Amino acid sequence: MGADHTRPAPSAPPRVRRILVATVVPLFVLTVVATLLLWPRHTPEPARAADVPRYHGTVTRVVTEPCPAAAETPDGAPGGSAGPCGTVTVRAEQGPDAGREVSAPVPAGPGAPRVEVGDKIVLVELVDPADPATKSYNIAEHQRGTPLIWLAALFAVAIVAFGRWRGLAALGGLVASFAILLGFVLPGIGAGQPPLLVAIVGSALIMFVVLYLTHGISAQTSVAVLGTLGSLVLTGVLGTIATAATHLTGFGSEDATTLSMFQRDVDLHGLLLAGIIIGSLGVLDDVTVTQAATVTELAHANPGLSRLQLYRAATRVGRAHIASTVNTIVLAYAGASLPLLLLLVADSRAVSEILTSEFLAQEIVRSAVATLGLIAAVPLTTGLAALVTTAGRGGTAPGDGPPSRPPAEPDAALAALGTRRTGTDPGWTGPRRSTDTAW
Repeated sequence: MGADHTRPAPSAPPRVRRILVATVVPLFVLTVVATLLLWPRHTPEPARAADVPRYHGTVTRVVTEPCPAAAETPDGAPGGSAGPCGTVTVRAEQGPDAGREVSAPVPAGPGAPRVEVGDKIVLVELVDPADPATKSYNIAEHQRGTPLIWLAALFAVAIVAFGRWRGLAALGGLVASFAILLGFVLPGIGAGQPPLLVAIVGSALIMFVVLYLTHGISAQTSVAVLGTLGSLVLTGVLGTIATAATHLTGFGSEDATTLSMFQRDVDLHGLLLAGIIIGSLGVLDDVTVTQAATVTELAHANPGLSRLQLYRAATRVGRAHIASTVNTIVLAYAGASLPLLLLLVADSRAVSEILTSEFLAQEIVRSAVATLGLIAAVPLTTGLAALVTTAGRGGTAPGDGPPSRPPAEPDAALAALGTRRTGTDPGWTGPRRSTDTAW
């Protein structure tokens, strides 16, 4: 999460560091205290269904055969199985028949796995209720443990090889994020705590751990932390207002409906808000870290830039970042909801009726609120970073006037960056120089 900047940021003046410590440390302590108060102490036992024995096995033979003729149903629709039909021979690796070959029907139906000789599969043992001594096997799915382990190893190696120590820290932050989600956020919501409050506290805890672990303890990181925390709170407020205005209940998906059957006391409306908060966090910290680093790099490249000039220049970078991130958010939600979108295409209702339905309105609110939170993060973080970066400058007035101190030993690129162009490019001659292209 966040941007990577290998060159350490210049040290902030002692007074600025004291102000940041006096601001960030109490917020961290408050987050820890809230985590302890909301920590789930009486987690309800999960509802246990009848356990169906599952055993690993290897396919040794597949025999397909024509399916029996489909019988006609009373209404004229064809009945029976649509195939494929046949028998699969599996060498069981676990269970009472371990080491022996057992038979199972060829998997059929929507979503059924396709098996071939040599596939590692999972068998389920079915017992006839009328005769417990009679049992049979069905193929449930493929074994995915080994491919997932190799993919995770490739993922970790690639991150460490490219990011080195920073990549290793990013992996540690990822582990910490999942530990907080699985150890605090999900059990806390399952135990009946307010989902929105748990999500904000859990996200704040993730933010503190991940940002400081990945980017180090510095004034730049502290600015990103404050910008992220402020944007998270704003996102929560906007989400509460938007879901109340649109009268969303949280029952906008089949998963939510199924969850309400297993845990009747879960607050699905609060769970919707919690999902918006947690889903926004990953993009928020990317934006805030980038904005804080942009201000730091601009100030390092040209110390002559005033506070207002730093803010304007970094905000232009933020606009470009937000423009691409908005598309990223919408496409991410669309990619996760392709079955839903296909269902909408096949729906015969009016477009206005479809757009205002619960399950689609929920996705619209989720995308819009997350985007508003991101937009707010840019000026908030950029303003804080400009204040911190320019604080304590020698010979710098509190206003917008440029300091009299020139850049110290700039190289050619930095000199060009800090020099005004004249003549042929009038867009760079004024105090509000912009990198935005005129269309």
